Amino acid sequence: MNSNFDYTVIDRILEDIGCEQKHTIALLQAIQEHYHYLPAEIFPYLAKKIGTSEAIIYGTATFYENFSLEPKGKYVIKVCDGTACHVRRSIPVLNALRGELGLSETKCTDDELLFTVETVSCLGACGLAPAITVNGKVYPSMTPDKAKELIKTLKEEAAAE
Repeated sequence: MNSNFDYTVIDRILEDIGCEQKHTIALLQAIQEHYHYLPAEIFPYLAKKIGTSEAIIYGTATFYENFSLEPKGKYVIKVCDGTACHVRRSIPVLNALRGELGLSETKCTDDELLFTVETVSCLGACGLAPAITVNGKVYPSMTPDKAKELIKTLKEEAAAE
């Protein structure tokens, strides 16, 4: 275990949810909610605390698409590329976001950990296509220009905090 990692958050989550293997998914969800991803340091610590192997916890974390082992930005932007969004030009929106943030297909999070841009198969907002979400909030009828303006607004919001 990493002696530089602060395990107090993990201990609080374990206390709230419980130290049993049956709570593995709930524990991982709570940890990810706090850190926006699952830090590598949690796996041996959790395994010891709930009495299971690291492999079982890691297997659970990698089986479910919702969990991330990579750090994510403060603002997680999901760009829908389902059929309705795709035909209404979601790819130019995606490209505009990546261009504004210096991201690519392989680099999804900026160096400052402010923005993460991901594509998803469907947001369930087909009537609002092309749609994106920022931390779960839906932004409908997105265009490349609207996307750039949204990034500018979010950067200003972050700077003001």
